[in-house]
Amino acid sequence: MILRPATLEDVPELARLGRDSFCASFAHLYRPQDLSAFLEQVYSQHSVAEEVTGAECRHALAEEGGELVGYCKLRYPSCFTARSDAQNPIELGQLYTAPGQTGRGIGAALMDWAFAQARSLGCDAIQLSVYAENFGAQRFYQRYGFAKIADITFTVGDHVDPEFLYELRLERRARP
Repeated sequence: MILRPATLEDVPELARLGRDSFCASFAHLYRPQDLSAFLEQVYSQHSVAEEVTGAECRHALAEEGGELVGYCKLRYPSCFTARSDAQNPIELGQLYTAPGQTGRGIGAALMDWAFAQARSLGCDAIQLSVYAENFGAQRFYQRYGFAKIADITFTVGDHVDPEFLYELRLERRARP
């Protein structure tokens, strides 16, 4: 598996994987009009291109055999800064694998990348939101030491989902 940064040339495939992954897990929760508007807002090529070229987001793509099998998006600064006493948190905005690709170490490799990025920026915490009924994702994050710090919501159109805000405090490494 190869991990690499996203480029503008990756935008169509990155947008497709984001849509496919989100829909595979959550499409059944939403009315078609709500889902359609959300997908256009978050996973349109225009929206993804703005994130890839913007200063707030960093993407790592996981490829196998030239095929995109997963990605991780970090947002700095975190959108959840006010919900914690962390001084310099980063947000893990998305960590997705292609449908049918979970359990193969892709998420672990992307999480390792996220930790390295957070430490390189001097962040003291990583924050993320996870759907209250996405028990598999919760177990994945808990294995890394993430813990729930707040109840929050996630809106798709007129639908409001219960979410949990998770946070992991990063230890400062002693300088040699």
